[in-house]
Amino acid sequence: MTSPKTSSPTHKRPLLPPKFVQAMLAGHSALGLAFAALIYIVCLTGTIAVFMFELQRWEQPDIAPIPHSVSAEVVANALQAGQRQALADNAAHDLFIMGPNPHSGYARLAVGYRDHETDVRGDWIANADGDLVARAQAPWTTFVTVLHGSLHLPHTWGAFLVGLTGVALLSSLVSGLLSHPRMFKDAFHLRWGGSRRLQDADLHNRLGVWGLPFHFVVSLSGALIGLATLVVGVLALAAYDGDTEKAFAAILGPHAGPDESAGPLPDIAAMIRAVQAAKPDAVFTSANFDHIAKADQVVHLGMRAPGHLPLANVYYFKGDGMALGDGGLEEGGIGQQILGVLQPLHFGWFGGIPVKLAYGVLGIALSIVTYTGVTIWLSRRRDKGRPAPGWEKIWAGVGWGQPLALGLSALAALYLGSPIIIPAYLAASALAILFALGCRSGTAAAAILRTASAFVLLAVVFAHLTIWNGRVVDTMGVAVDTTLLLVALGLLMPLAKRRSGVNTMAPSLTK
Repeated sequence: MTSPKTSSPTHKRPLLPPKFVQAMLAGHSALGLAFAALIYIVCLTGTIAVFMFELQRWEQPDIAPIPHSVSAEVVANALQAGQRQALADNAAHDLFIMGPNPHSGYARLAVGYRDHETDVRGDWIANADGDLVARAQAPWTTFVTVLHGSLHLPHTWGAFLVGLTGVALLSSLVSGLLSHPRMFKDAFHLRWGGSRRLQDADLHNRLGVWGLPFHFVVSLSGALIGLATLVVGVLALAAYDGDTEKAFAAILGPHAGPDESAGPLPDIAAMIRAVQAAKPDAVFTSANFDHIAKADQVVHLGMRAPGHLPLANVYYFKGDGMALGDGGLEEGGIGQQILGVLQPLHFGWFGGIPVKLAYGVLGIALSIVTYTGVTIWLSRRRDKGRPAPGWEKIWAGVGWGQPLALGLSALAALYLGSPIIIPAYLAASALAILFALGCRSGTAAAAILRTASAFVLLAVVFAHLTIWNGRVVDTMGVAVDTTLLLVALGLLMPLAKRRSGVNTMAPSLTK
């Protein structure tokens, strides 16, 4: 009789080889550290830019919103009123009309014009009848959206840098996934109240997993939007023998010809009705008049049909009403449809306020993921006996200096107007880092700057209510003030808990 053979315990082979995981983790850390500050600024300002249309209304709450689409006759009236004002301002070269769009949350009728030679421009808000009622004034919203899109650098280079930042973020997401094979298995495992490094690591990984589809979509779409000039250059080389003008025309549609002799205003109402004859449910969203009232003028008419994600499809017309085709953003080729969904997917401009609120929460989560990624690396250095207190302070100054700087720039915009916004933002950003360097630790700097950010937000709310007291007709002004108040109170909660004697172990982002 033989004794039964005992089988030795088998170990499950890991999904990814350990050396590969270590290499991915090293690459993830290096990439994140190289672009950390840029990624953080772009993510934070992008979260604010989601609510661009709401913030425009907050900055000018004395204009009644238009919650529904407007008729062809109203658009025609707005065109005539805009052309008269453009002629009065000596800027009647190109004219643009943007109408209400419940799909994106835009609730105004705006008219703008510009002369490229003199750089004279005007931006107006029209009422529900198409009459111009006030010049558009939203300097802080413009500042934030430009900061997000091009960092206030020359546009081509700034957008290219932001596009590279999107590529870095996308690469960090992929390397982060590959360097944490148990990420999905541990998706709901959060070690709260122990080591700060482990706590930050769990928060970093959990928020990264929970928001992964969102993170992937916004980083990819942001990279494509930012690198659009490079994409067009590659397209020109591949398909148009290096002719970038033809490449841009293929993507953006036809432009006006060279004949600058006088011509009649386009019959925009007839163009709108022509589109509606083929698509009865289509509603007006925008119109761009290239070389307005000139013989070779071209009209780009934006019309949106229900059931499509793009903000609108663009229909091209000559000034005399001859149709020149459309952009295919709703029903064209796959490349055209991808082009059409980039902006709404990147900013959450579809589905109204519920989708925007979800984008806002996920955008904050992505900002936290970026911030904690650096704090984890700094904590790991400290645990290994190689602390970098200077960098801990600098990163606290960057992380909490940005909310502070953005709040102070908003305060400057309310009281002093647009010329002071950029200097105020840059000065506050630099002073926050210098202040952090003078603190006893990065944790102390973060706590003080966080508290300062909260009080600045309270000051912004107070200033807005004071300036617009008795003149608010758009409830969005009250809604934004209430939101800012709640954010400020949320930032003050850790301070209140400490004063009440509650010993909480909050993540280093909030301490």
